[in-house]
Amino acid sequence: MDVGLKRELEEKVRAGERLTREDGIALYASDDLAWLGGLAHEVRTRKNGDVVHFNVNRHLNMTNVCTASCAYCSFQRKPGEKDAYTMRIEEAVKLAKAMEGENLTELHIVNGLHPNLPWRYYPRSLRELKAALPDVSLKAFTATEIHHFETISGLSASEILDELIDAGLESLTGGGAEIFDWEVRQHIVDHRTHWEDWSRIHRLAHEKGLKTPCTMLYGHIEEPRHRVDHVLRLRELQDETGGFQVFIPLRYQHDFVDMKDGKVRNRLQARTQMATGAEALKTFAVSRLLFDNVPHVKVFWVMHGVQTAQLALQHGADDMDGSVVEYKITHDADNYGTPNKLTREDLLELIRDAGFRPVERNTRYEIIREYEGPDPARRESPQPMRV
Repeated sequence: MDVGLKRELEEKVRAGERLTREDGIALYASDDLAWLGGLAHEVRTRKNGDVVHFNVNRHLNMTNVCTASCAYCSFQRKPGEKDAYTMRIEEAVKLAKAMEGENLTELHIVNGLHPNLPWRYYPRSLRELKAALPDVSLKAFTATEIHHFETISGLSASEILDELIDAGLESLTGGGAEIFDWEVRQHIVDHRTHWEDWSRIHRLAHEKGLKTPCTMLYGHIEEPRHRVDHVLRLRELQDETGGFQVFIPLRYQHDFVDMKDGKVRNRLQARTQMATGAEALKTFAVSRLLFDNVPHVKVFWVMHGVQTAQLALQHGADDMDGSVVEYKITHDADNYGTPNKLTREDLLELIRDAGFRPVERNTRYEIIREYEGPDPARRESPQPMRV
C-alpha cells in the first residue's frame, strides 16, 4: 500500500471518520497484517478497553431436515436420509435440561427449514424450554427461519416475532446472511431469504426491542469487495435501527466430518480452499475498522480454531463465543482436532493468555461477572501480535 494512503487511512481511523467502500477495498489489498491488526486493535481498545467478553452457552438444533440444499452446507438432510432427525419437543427440553450445568446463561437454537413441521411447534418449543430453564436466555432462529415460518403459517413476520417474543425469545441468531451480494449469493444459497427479507426481519426485530447479532460467511468464492459490500449494508441498517450488538465473521468450512457417511454435501469444497489464519485475521481487522457503529466483534472459536481465535482478539475482536458442547452446523474448524467444548475455566485461561481481561456477559451484553486479568508479571499489556 502506498505510504500516503496508509497515513491517510490511519488519520481517518484515529479521527473517528467513517471509512468508505474504497477504503475497505484498499485495506483488504494491504499485505501488512501487523499494521492492519494494530489499527483494528486501537479501535477495539477505544470501544472495549482490555476486555474480552464471553458467555456460557449451549447450541440446540432440533432438526436437521431442510428443504434447502445450500452449496456450502453439510448440516442439512432430506426427509428419509439415514442421519435425518427431528426432535419431539419433550426430547429437546430433556436435552436442554441436561445442558443446564455450569451456570448456563444462553441457549442458541438453529434448525433446518423442515417441510412438514407445523408453525405451532416453534413457539411451543420456546415456551416449554423457557419453563424448564427460566433463567436461560433463548437466542433462536435465523431470519431465514422466520421467513420460512411466514410461508408455513400464513402470518406476517411481525405477528410471528410477537408470538415468539411472548413465548420467551430474547434474540434472533445472525445466520442466513452468508454474503448478500447477488453475484455470489446465487451460487451458494438455495433458500429464498436474501438481503431484502433478511434486513426486513432484523429491522422488525429491532423495532420490537430485540437486539440481534449479524454475521458474514467468508472464505469461499467471494472476493474482498463482496465482504466490504456486506459489511456496509449492515452498517447502513445499523445506522437506521441501532439493533445489532455484535458482528460475527464466520469462516467457511470444508466438510471434514459429514463426508464420513460417504456423501459430500458441501458442493463448494472441490473448487475452494478455506481461508488461512492470516486471511481470517485480516477479515477481523478490516471488519472492525469498517463497522464503526457496532459495539462488538465476536470470534467463533469453533470455526477458527483456538489459536487463531486468540490472535483475532488482537486484530479487532473483543468477544469469544461461549462454551459450546455440540455444534452440528460445522465443526473441526481446521481439521486439527479443535475441541467441541471449552469450559468457563478454559475460556478464562485463553483470554488471559492472549493478554486480556475476561468479562462474562449475558445475551444482551449485560455484565454478569468480571474476572481478574492476566498476571502482569507474565505478559505486557495487550498489543497486536506481530505477524
